[in-house]
Amino acid sequence: MNTVNKQIISHFLPIIIILLAVYSVLPYTRTGVPMVASLNNTTLWWGISLIILIAFFLSRYYFFDKRNEDNMLIVWMYLLWNLVSIIRGVFVAEIYWDWKALIGNTMALMLPIVIFSATNKMVVQSLLAFFIKYALPLFLVSMLIIRTDAYGFYLIPVSFLVLFFPALTKRQKMLLLFISAIVIVADLSARSNVIKFGVPFFVLLLYKFRKVISVKIMEILRIAIFVIPLILFILGVTGTFNVFNMDEYIKGDITVVGMDNYGDRVEQKMTTDTRTFLYKEVLESAINNNYWLLGRTPARGNDSDSFGYLTAELTGRYERISNEIGLANVFTWTGIIGVVLFSLIFFRASYLAVNRSKSIYAKMLGIYVAFRWLYSWIEDVNDFSLNYFMLMVMIGLCFSESFRNMTNKDITIWVRGIFDVRYVRLQQYLYKKNKYAKTEYSSLANVPQPEK
Repeated sequence: MNTVNKQIISHFLPIIIILLAVYSVLPYTRTGVPMVASLNNTTLWWGISLIILIAFFLSRYYFFDKRNEDNMLIVWMYLLWNLVSIIRGVFVAEIYWDWKALIGNTMALMLPIVIFSATNKMVVQSLLAFFIKYALPLFLVSMLIIRTDAYGFYLIPVSFLVLFFPALTKRQKMLLLFISAIVIVADLSARSNVIKFGVPFFVLLLYKFRKVISVKIMEILRIAIFVIPLILFILGVTGTFNVFNMDEYIKGDITVVGMDNYGDRVEQKMTTDTRTFLYKEVLESAINNNYWLLGRTPARGNDSDSFGYLTAELTGRYERISNEIGLANVFTWTGIIGVVLFSLIFFRASYLAVNRSKSIYAKMLGIYVAFRWLYSWIEDVNDFSLNYFMLMVMIGLCFSESFRNMTNKDITIWVRGIFDVRYVRLQQYLYKKNKYAKTEYSSLANVPQPEK
């Protein structure tokens, strides 16, 4: 029976990445498209989200690399604290909209369960191979019905693969360059997409200068990425310097033509401060309602004069359930305790990748994961989406001892196997020669797990 369950889960896991890709862009479809309204059903996707969480919870039993058990303590602590916050939310919820928020936010808060299965590099390879084979062709259809600023939400796995650019074949490199160019050029006003697809190319500079940049220098860079936001936050709160007020230190108007919330092409100013007022509302709400330590639970949001009027008629409150700033949501729902635990996951994962790995690719991934924590101060919404899912996958690889033990040549074979099945066969051959591999395997369900 266990073997049957393992087979079922191994075949279902790769499909999840397409479900999440579709779900991530449904709110950004153009008006008048048939069937979209029926697909964009909250109850339907709650059911799918629950199935996904259950699948990854069960896959932890079958595919979790047990050599990583000690390092997963911080992930368990964060998930348990989220569970405590969710249970508190049951007692806090008063009206229908509270319960709706609680259910939706619960799905997002429990998504880090993905990290356990993502410590198995074969699981990650299988997910991404399915995305390349099926989701990319589907995008050719999707791009006709979704807004240009949503391209990056669908194609976010490509930004992760860019980190392995030097290991790919010429054809594979051309594919990644082409897709990245589409995302960036399609809507320059979608700053988040430009950043998420652009930063990996800057991280590749570590590969170019790998012979002169030591691990110590990379560790200093990693620490700096974690310290800089804290310094800027203190400077902002004290009124000394506001990094989001770019008009103070960038002269001239920088504008691009992009798409607004209604799908219309408009000229947008790139230096507009869209974050200071959000921080002010989130912090003032926490202080005024005294939930800064434990959080307001995922059943509630922060008080908001700017957006509260949109829901006031329904809820009777000037309140916003979630914000564009990922870390602000963690703070509102789970308090300072949740923020610390959330941050420690990124800190530990990036530390292991930079300092306890054999390949330059793992070290670059560690730096990128650290950057994504920094970016959670600006955006990176922690919702049930492909973007947040891929972030958990990357963290899982950082925790993965088997991934960190791979050499540059090993990773070259692994990442090319995402695009070309011939490299998967080569992987199988090498596994057969490896002392840990007891049987030949032809699918994810047959992947042998290393002994402790």
